[in-house]
Order: sequence, then C-alpha cells, then structure tokens
Amino acid sequence: MDAALETAARSWLAEDPDDVTRAELAALLEHATTGDAEAEAGLVDRFAGTLEFGTAGLRGALGAGPNRMNRVVVARAAAGLAAYLDVEELEGPVVIGYDARHGSATFARDTAAIVQGTGRDALLLPEPLPTPVLAYAIGHLGAAAGVMVTASHNPPQDNGYKVYLGDGSQIVPPADVAIASAIAGIGSWDSIPRDESWRTLDHTLLDAYVDAVTGLARPGPRDLRVVLTPLHGVGGATVRRVLVAAGFADLHEVAAQADPDPNFPTVAFPNPEEPGAIDLALELAREVGADLVVANDPDADRCALAVPGPEGDRDSWRMLRGDEVGALLAQHLLDRGDVPADGVLATSIVSSSLLGRMAEAAGVGHTETLTGFKWIGRLERLAFGYEEALGYCVAPHLVRDKDGVSAALLACELAATLKAEGRELDDALDDLALAHGLHATDQLAVRVSDLALITAAMERLRTTPPTELGGLAVEQVDDLATGSVATTGLPPTDGLRYHLAEGGRVVVRPSGTEPKIKCYLEVVVAVDPTLGGDAVAAARIAAAGRLDAVRADIAAAAGL
Repeated sequence: MDAALETAARSWLAEDPDDVTRAELAALLEHATTGDAEAEAGLVDRFAGTLEFGTAGLRGALGAGPNRMNRVVVARAAAGLAAYLDVEELEGPVVIGYDARHGSATFARDTAAIVQGTGRDALLLPEPLPTPVLAYAIGHLGAAAGVMVTASHNPPQDNGYKVYLGDGSQIVPPADVAIASAIAGIGSWDSIPRDESWRTLDHTLLDAYVDAVTGLARPGPRDLRVVLTPLHGVGGATVRRVLVAAGFADLHEVAAQADPDPNFPTVAFPNPEEPGAIDLALELAREVGADLVVANDPDADRCALAVPGPEGDRDSWRMLRGDEVGALLAQHLLDRGDVPADGVLATSIVSSSLLGRMAEAAGVGHTETLTGFKWIGRLERLAFGYEEALGYCVAPHLVRDKDGVSAALLACELAATLKAEGRELDDALDDLALAHGLHATDQLAVRVSDLALITAAMERLRTTPPTELGGLAVEQVDDLATGSVATTGLPPTDGLRYHLAEGGRVVVRPSGTEPKIKCYLEVVVAVDPTLGGDAVAAARIAAAGRLDAVRADIAAAAGL
C-alpha cells in the first residue's frame, strides 16, 4: 500500500470522533496492509480527494475520510459556514434541521455545538422534519443562515448538508466559493471550539409552519379520497396534519412506508420518479378507489402525483410528469388570482416551455433559470416556480424553495374542485393543450459507475453535434458551459441545449447530485381548439412517437 495513503488514513483514524467510521476505517487499513486490493481501492476512494462544498452544499456516501460524509467533514463545514457569516457580518442565529437518515441527528447536533461555539446562537429543530420547515424557519426566526442535514432522495448510504442564507434561498456563487474557502482554512476536529448550550426549539415553529401552509387553502369542495406515501421519509405527519386541517379527511397512507426509516426497505431508490417507488401507493389506490395519489420524497421538498387512467378508470393509474404538475399548479394559482400583474412565473431550462406560453397569455412575467431551486428561489417578484424534478414553490412568501407539503395541499384543492365538476386533472391538462398546444416532455437518465463516461458523452456531443433529432431539425445549439450570459441569459454551466424545429428542445447535462447524465426532451404539437378532446388525444399519440424518436437519436449521438 502507498505510504502516503497509509499515513493519511492513520492520521484520520487518530482524529475521527465517531466509533462507527473509526471502526470501518481501521478494518479497511488492516485488510489493505495485508495486500487486499479491494480494501486499498476503498481507501484510495476515501482519501484521493475531498467532498467538495458547492451550491448544493455537501452530498455523498457516509464513511470515513475526506471524500465521505462524516462528523469531521461536517464539523469543518459548520465551522467554515460560521466563519463566513462572521466575515460577512451577517447577524442572527443559525437554525438547523435534519431528516431521519443515518447520521443526520448527530451531524445536526455537531453543527449546533460548533455554531454556538463561535458565539452565535444555534437553534435546532425539535425532531426530524421536512426541509421546507427549515426553509420557512429562516425567515420566521430572522436567522442569518439555515442548515438542513439531508440527502433528499439519494440512496440510503448517502447523506448531505444543505445551506441557506438569511433570504431563505439556497446558496449560489459567490457565497459557495467563499464558504468553501473558509472550510479549507479550518483545522483539526480538536481545534474547533464547541458550546453545548445551543437551544432545541419547541413545536411552536412547526405549528406556525402548519398554520401558514394550511392558510393557503381556499374554501371549496373537500370530497377527495387521497392515498399518501412519504416513502419512509419525514414528511408523513406534517402532510397529514396540513391536509386534515384544510378539511381533507379521506386520507389513506401506505402503512409500509409511513414511518421514517433510513434504510428505505421497500424501494430501490427513495425517489418518486424512480420505477417502482410508488407501486405500493398505486396498489392501495386501486384497493380503496382513490381519486389521487400524493407521494413525497424523504425530506418532503418534492411532491409527485398519480391520477386514474382514461375516463377516471380507478384500476389504471399513471404518474403525472413534473412538467404536468407544474403547469396545473401554475394555472390553479392564476385562476385563484394569486399571481399579481408584476409577478413572475419561473422554471428551469430543463423544464417545459409551456409555462412561458401560459405566462404570456396571462400577461405576467416569465423567467428561465439554471437547474436548481437555488436559482429560482431568489428571483424578484417570484409568484410561482417549479422544476420538472417534482419541485414546486407555490408560496414564495412562506418558503423560497421547493415545498412538497404546500404543493400537495394545492394539488388536492385543485383535484377536489375538478371532481365536484365531474372532471379529473387530466381534463385540466387537456384544457392547457387546447389553449397553448400540447407540450410533451420526457427524460433519458443514465446512471453510471464511472464518471468518465459522462465526460466522454458530453465531449462527443460537443465535437460531433447532431443536426437532427427525431426527425426535427436542430435549429440552434447553446453550449451552456462556454456561452456568455448575453447570449444564453444564463451563467455558465456544464450543459448543451438544442433548439428543435416546431418548438422542441433537448437539454443534456450531468446531474448535480447523482452519478447520472440526464437528457431532457420536449416536443410541441399544435392542437386545433375547435376539435376538442379528440384533437388532444391525437396530439398525445403524435407527441409520444416524436419523443421516442428524439430519445433514440440523442442516446445514439451521446453514445449512451
């Protein structure tokens, strides 16, 4: 074994305060020193680099070493954040939340002690709670910053560290770079001051959040049978409480997924978008004759909806795409009069262009941002924002981030209103297609074990760009990594955007949180509004064929 690697591992072992990660590292060292190649590779992976702090904070696999999520890495992040707040002279406490993943509570308490140790008040949420509660708490408590310990919808072996500043939005450049620089200057675990006098908040904060979100509901029909699943996450109790308080009493929760469980035993990946994740919810929906399925990801900042099949068939269900839910919620807010004349509807570049057409028709503003709610949440005059990855901000005055709890409430309100009219959410989608044309979206996501495959795919697309995708001419290509703000309207990011004929688009980018390359596809099919539902049905068939062809062509072009 390399001597420098062994020295680094033994130095970490002497510093590590955690029994579990210390034992893990000691075992790896023992095996590696006897010539175990697999153990040595494990050490190399843990010590070859450092888990980078960026605009998503930290996120990675749990374990010992600087390239893993552990108490030492988290302590340095907490100390670096506190140092940054001091340098910037940002006043106020730091509020800290956490989910029910392995290590989350310990990481949160370490953060509280370190923040308190700098002379700044640290306020810890009373129990594992949804990320939107933490985001709400920042403004409600006048905090200088917030920390949420969560890996959201990542696999069970991961954890993460999400940072918000006092405006309630996630960090963006240059704050992320400045915090990372401060972290780099932090010394050993033993050198970081701590003070255990930090305060654990009572449930008054959660009560305030529930009351504020419940207050978003308008009087109206409440006859709606809803199946709920938090996917073993921390959102179940809060979502139920809000829906019941708003008058939705006919709720049925997936028992096997109702309680927080960091092992996520019933799903391969705890993400509603992943195949099979909501199968138990769909099974229960068929059993009880539900009208709607609502699924949250483990930290409840995302919300997924599933609806009955054609003509309200309760034996056949389909999950709505994030773009469909985003359009439905946007139109619902427009219909409620919640979008002021100077308000802005916002979405990311990988989401559907339909929102722009809706905004134009309504006479309100529209903005596209880079991927990530950190960009959407800080827009001025934001009235509604969404990302196709099931993230919706329906009440920016409460939470300037995606909030799966408030989104679930307004989705239920809309579904109940439509049910009272003898209609379904699919009927509302047909209305949008008749008004603005059918905007159909899909995604090709490839998970890799070797990140070099993603680099190779992006390089291939740059050096040999396609001229046609799915029979639609590529009319313009934006290289988002090298394009100027003046040209693209966006800060540089690793991505490619293809403008296709007839309003279609393809965006290709590496995932910021998972080892995936993602291709976001959209085609637009004109619909004759005088022909009604039959024209929409025909357009859906045509769009499905076009999307299949675009998917096949971009996969081939990228070598996926």
